[in-house]
Amino acid sequence: MSEDLRVLLVGATGLIGRTIIARSPALSGIILQGVARREIPFGEGVRMELVLAESDAWPSVIEQLAPDGVISALGTTRKKAGSDTAFAAVDHDLVLEVAKAAKQAGVRNFVQISSVGADPYSKNTYLKVKGETEADLRKLRLRRLDILRPGLLRGKRLNDLRPAEKTGQMVAPLADMFLRGDKAKYRSIKATTVADAAIACATAKAGGQFVHEHEGIVRLAREFERALAAQRENAA
Repeated sequence: MSEDLRVLLVGATGLIGRTIIARSPALSGIILQGVARREIPFGEGVRMELVLAESDAWPSVIEQLAPDGVISALGTTRKKAGSDTAFAAVDHDLVLEVAKAAKQAGVRNFVQISSVGADPYSKNTYLKVKGETEADLRKLRLRRLDILRPGLLRGKRLNDLRPAEKTGQMVAPLADMFLRGDKAKYRSIKATTVADAAIACATAKAGGQFVHEHEGIVRLAREFERALAAQRENAA
């Protein structure tokens, strides 16, 4: 019997992080771990090992845990951060520190939740920082690096009111119908789909560097769901 895979979630308090945590009861063969600055309320049945530490101690926590895979769902907004510098400190600097610690600890798979349109040459600060983060992650030459670039995330955030995003979620189903061909990557996507795709990448066996946009993320999530269904059938 193969050993359970240990997947460490960094950025557990955001929409994707909470969605991955909620998925934990169904994750047979996976030990979900997390590191966060504050306590996280767990729903019924959640299976997760959580370490509380300030962000400057996260590299040492990663070294001690030495997980098989890391999912970086770290992210903030320019408004919440207060300045471009503070925003980059989280979405670039902290992500890179986590990735470097993961490589040092021998982590096999690293998954970064980025954004559609990420581009280091973009005039948009958010997309520029996301693009710079992706570029610097590639330079680390991790054994396996998966970059997920979802469009507008559909899901309920807690204590994080984003009026523009809320409006976008309401009109997304209609707008998505007109996003085809090269524009399909900008379609909205369920947080549950991104979460499943991230877990699939964190537990994949092959090495390499991969970028997944809308269709690729959906495909990964479907394959992951089929694998879980097969596990349930075998266990029955």
